[in-house]
Amino acid sequence: MSSILNKIVSGIAFLIGAMAIFAGGKVLLGTLPDYYVIDWLLYYNFIVGVVSASFSAIVIWKNGKLAMPTVAATLGLHTIVMLVLQTAYRNVVAPESIKAMAVRLIVWTIILILMIIQQRKNK
Repeated sequence: MSSILNKIVSGIAFLIGAMAIFAGGKVLLGTLPDYYVIDWLLYYNFIVGVVSASFSAIVIWKNGKLAMPTVAATLGLHTIVMLVLQTAYRNVVAPESIKAMAVRLIVWTIILILMIIQQRKNK
């Protein structure tokens, strides 16, 4: 049975995903920000946002077997993308993109920590 902590974490995953969908969706629909947008990063954020708001949030809510691997994979992907942005795109990426990725990293790290706490509590 899912605990209240799983539901809270699921809500956080849904919110961070919904924020990426909203921000990316606006750009995809033509509302361009005041800074340079790296095309592949836009699509990455939008797709991961959709996955986070739908699949990840549901798996976490149900406390399924894929919950922890999904959280770890999402955090890992964001970490890899941040490393790529900080190295290969250092002179191109907008500070706003770095800030948004940093927020995602922090939020998914918190989600992972809360999931670990929940697992230990269940044992």
